[in-house]
Amino acid sequence: MTPTSEQNDEPDTAGQDPFSLPDAQQARAQRVHAALFRIAERHAATEEQRARQAHPSVLGPHEAVRLVSFLMSGAAQVEAGEPEVDRADVTAALSLLPLVRGELDELEAGLLRMARGRGMTWPEVAFGLGLGTPQAARQRYERLVGRVRAAGEPEEE
Repeated sequence: MTPTSEQNDEPDTAGQDPFSLPDAQQARAQRVHAALFRIAERHAATEEQRARQAHPSVLGPHEAVRLVSFLMSGAAQVEAGEPEVDRADVTAALSLLPLVRGELDELEAGLLRMARGRGMTWPEVAFGLGLGTPQAARQRYERLVGRVRAAGEPEEE
C-alpha cells in the first residue's frame, strides 16, 4: 500500500520536516523560556528566594532602567498618585545605561569564568550563549574580559 500525497506532505510528530534544518531562532526562544522556568522553579520559587538578589530598599541601576522602560511602554502601569514618566526620568535612565552595560559585562564574564571552572567546554558555552561555534564563545569571553579589565577590574591570575 502506498501513502497518499496527503500523507507525504504532513509534518512528523514534532511538527518539523525531518529533512529541513531546525529553526535556530525558534530553538533559542524555546531554550530561553525553558531556562527562565527552570531557574524560577529551582531558585526563585518563593518571594524570599526572589528577593535575595535585590537590595530591599535601593533600586539597582538595571531595575531603574527597566522600570522606566516598562512604564513608558505600558508594560507596567503608573499607580495612583505616582507621577508620569517625564523627560528627566528618561534622561536619568539613559544615564544609567553605561553602568548597566558594564555590570552586565562583569556578570557575563564572571559566569563564563565560573562555567569554565566547573568544567563546561567551549562547545557547551557556545550552545548556552546561542553562538554557532566554540571559537565564537571563546572570542566573546576574551572581548568581555578585555572590556571589564579596561573598566577597572584587576587582571586575572
